[in-house]
Amino acid sequence: MSTKSGLEPKRFEAVVDGKNTALYVLENKQGAEMCVCNYGGIIVTLMMPDRNGNMDNVVLGLSNIDDMVKEVNPYLGAAIGRYGNRIANGKFSIDGVEYTLPQNNATNCLHGGLRGFSHHVWDAEQTNKQTLVLKYVSADGEEGFPGTLSIEMTYTLTDENEVRIDYKATTDKKTLCNLTNHSFFNLGGIKAETPSIINNVLTLNCDKYIPVDEIAIPFGEKAPVEGTPFDFRQPTVIAERIDMDDVQIKNGSGIDHSFCINQKNEGELTLAAVCEDPETGRVLKTYTTEPGLQVYSGNFLDGTIGVGNCKFPRRSGICFEAQHHPDCINQTNFEQCILAPGETYKQTTVYAFSTK
Repeated sequence: MSTKSGLEPKRFEAVVDGKNTALYVLENKQGAEMCVCNYGGIIVTLMMPDRNGNMDNVVLGLSNIDDMVKEVNPYLGAAIGRYGNRIANGKFSIDGVEYTLPQNNATNCLHGGLRGFSHHVWDAEQTNKQTLVLKYVSADGEEGFPGTLSIEMTYTLTDENEVRIDYKATTDKKTLCNLTNHSFFNLGGIKAETPSIINNVLTLNCDKYIPVDEIAIPFGEKAPVEGTPFDFRQPTVIAERIDMDDVQIKNGSGIDHSFCINQKNEGELTLAAVCEDPETGRVLKTYTTEPGLQVYSGNFLDGTIGVGNCKFPRRSGICFEAQHHPDCINQTNFEQCILAPGETYKQTTVYAFSTK
């Protein structure tokens, strides 16, 4: 029996690293559906209505566990950790002790290393039709990070067509904890050759952004968006900005930058972004308790074949990765993400769908 999005649950059943993988199907009272695999905590498909009530899958995903494990996918829909984004030179220090991580993105450590949380099997419990609880214990020294980190991540598909992700984590030794989700959204719906997102209208509740060098490492600066291609404080068609003659656009091959969310209070759930597809009327609002939002316009997607045998070419998905800013442990001007014993890391991110 297949899901509304056409997935066959049996194609997600396997044994990876001695643990069983499976597909979990969440459905709300409005008929929206979210399919999640416990390998990588991956959101595989997400069925949401357009302005006429037609349901389409609005996230890029792969159609079986074999493709996920092969690591041919660019983190499609995955849970990211222990550290989302990049750490320069794969090195950082805590209390005078230096730690060395894998360099899997030029000289950077990206998204937790060679096998981050996106490439491990999580323990899963579906507590009701709309809620999935995922747990993972990252061992001391995994990918070079100190401390045993215990994570609980709860996915909820609310009756208001929201995807809510609640994170909690604890450690037995000072470590880094910077978790996020790497879903690629396409509000036009996944099709044979999924359309570009550049005609979407984007609004960001962000007065500043983080400039980066040619390998996407920040200079430690929070720069005003005013007068730059990154000024989305008013609704702006992405195509108007994404290929401007600007060194930062060139460094990211488009938009691949962290934005500073205008939060009234630290840790307050705040509207960070609004993305609209004029053709279907779908609207995605991203709320988060995190200080930063990495907006990535799918510049390096290369035609991966995914769900429904659909093709995902360049810029066929856009990511809103709520997190701390890249390389923050090595950047004194940024909010820090060190977690100590006795503390609990908490984060909430909400992807809220509607139509207009």
